[in-house]
Amino acid sequence: MRPLSPLSLLRRVLAGLLTMTAVIVLGAPTVVAHSEHEGEVHTPPAVVDVVEVQGFLDPVLVDMLADVLESLDPAETVAVVFQVDSTTSVVDDAELVRLAELIVAAPVPVSFWVGPSGAEATGPMARLVALGDDIGIAPGAHLGALGDSVLGGGFGLPFGLPVDTDLVDRAVGYEEAIERGLARSAPVLLEQLVGVPGFEVRTVDGDDGPSVQPVTPTRFRQLDVVAQFFHTVASPAVAYLLLLIGMGLLVFELYTAGVGIAGVIGAGCFLLSTYGLGVLPARGWAVGILVFAFVGFAIDVQAGVPRLWSIIGTIALVAGSVFLFEGQSFSWITLTVGLLGTVAGVVGGMPTMVRTRFSTPTIGREWIIGEEGTAEDELSPNGTVRVRDAVWRATTNRATPVEPGGDIRVTGVDGLWLEVEPVDGAARDYRRR
Repeated sequence: MRPLSPLSLLRRVLAGLLTMTAVIVLGAPTVVAHSEHEGEVHTPPAVVDVVEVQGFLDPVLVDMLADVLESLDPAETVAVVFQVDSTTSVVDDAELVRLAELIVAAPVPVSFWVGPSGAEATGPMARLVALGDDIGIAPGAHLGALGDSVLGGGFGLPFGLPVDTDLVDRAVGYEEAIERGLARSAPVLLEQLVGVPGFEVRTVDGDDGPSVQPVTPTRFRQLDVVAQFFHTVASPAVAYLLLLIGMGLLVFELYTAGVGIAGVIGAGCFLLSTYGLGVLPARGWAVGILVFAFVGFAIDVQAGVPRLWSIIGTIALVAGSVFLFEGQSFSWITLTVGLLGTVAGVVGGMPTMVRTRFSTPTIGREWIIGEEGTAEDELSPNGTVRVRDAVWRATTNRATPVEPGGDIRVTGVDGLWLEVEPVDGAARDYRRR
């Protein structure tokens, strides 16, 4: 028995909790239905299993495929058809070898269909497809780009082609795949099923002429709700956006009273992103740069106005986003939404975030009156000051000018602004000459 990884353990704990909830809610109707049919003996007909393989080959998807292959029973299943649209793998080579061994040792025919139109089977997935007993491809689909060998030499050459084949570096389309004997034509799933050994059909005469109808039942299998959730989280775009949303909401929460909805949602998004980043080939230093970017934003949020740290944070955000994943890249839509959304949300929302500190009487703002600090720049009469290591926007009492570095005292608070005066000497009214 293989030891469970922390990621697998997390998935199983959550799945167990959801299952227990479902049993509690739906348990009574289930028992009644069972009692009504107790004593009946029903032998289901043999079926063809159609299994959807979509997205990266991550631990969730690999476990599901392994479970399907390990549970195949010739008395119940005629054949299994994998509907493939997968371009890369994020699991260890040992997991891929395990899948390959299960495919080769399957007690029923294993068929692969690269479809529908637009589907791709490349990288390690293409090498697994090459092990199938039957391979079909739909118009507009692509097959190939095998990449480096990850299965070892125990499974023969993919598609029986030479080691130096051009398929190592490129994928071929529908027509070329058929011409080279890599796959047969299967524009739709039914045509793929028709070519599967053991799948029976019948010809029916209709008004539009004869048509083919399946006789062998088809059973569709896919990830359950919990597994699909984790599979979605482990996609690069979703993990990246969850990370940005989580850190953005946590920064917002720092400037609000108590623990609010923003903090709860932000923490949840951040934890989910850590799972996705743990599965995907994420660069640790790039994640660190993204965290640093939000630290920079948080510094300027204190002042309520974008300054130097906002510029530094934006540069770090761009660099961390571009280099986040090794060997993977975002679409320009994902990158644009992530970058512009973050900058607009954090920088544009700075005044709102600062305002929330004083939006409730539980915080109070009298504490700052009487505090002393220094002028960050010239107050004539407006500028910024530093009080208790925090930067504030301020205006001087009676327009008294204060040089940069001058000592000031807080005399009042007006919205997001502090009213200050020089420490040395009473403020003079410089508005009248």
